[in-house]
Order: sequence, then structure tokens, then C-alpha cells
Amino acid sequence: MISSATKRAILRSIHLILSIPILGYIYGEPSEVQQYAVAVRLVFVPVIILSGFWMYAGVFFAIIGVALWLGAYYLSGYGAAILSEVALFIARKTWLVIRARRSK
Repeated sequence: MISSATKRAILRSIHLILSIPILGYIYGEPSEVQQYAVAVRLVFVPVIILSGFWMYAGVFFAIIGVALWLGAYYLSGYGAAILSEVALFIARKTWLVIRARRSK
């Protein structure tokens, strides 16, 4: 089995390495980055979300977050995808607070 420290190091590396193409997409010339737009939207951003959420709250939350992101992005666009992630964080925090109060 992989230790927790090794798992965190792998997830951090994935998170940081896959952020590099997004920086190129943001700061690159618009005529040059058009060919990478689909890859950034459908591969790099979901993998970054997955690794970030996995480090933050675990694999279950990460899978829900990525599925929610992709579904909202396909159905309603970028703004709805961001709002869905905010709603997911609020729902998770609410669930944690309720669970903590019940355990007392």
C-alpha cells in the first residue's frame, strides 16, 4: 500500500504539473492557444480539480466534484460550473457541521 505522504506527494505533483498548460493557455497568444482549448477544458482542468479535491477532502468528494464540473460545463457553461462547485463546497461544509453536532 502507498503511504499517505507518498499519495499526497503524487497528487501535488500531478496538480502542479498539469497547471503548467493552463498558464500557457492563459498567457499565450490567442491565435496559438486555440488548438489547445479543448484539451485544457476537458482534460487538464478536470484532472486538476480531481487532484485538488482529492487532497482536500478525499477521493469520493473529488469524483463528485469532477462529475459535477463536467456536467454543469456541458449543460450550462463555465459560470454554472463554477457555481456548482461553490454549491458543492457549501453542501459539504453543511454536512460536516451537522455530522459534528450529532456526534456530540
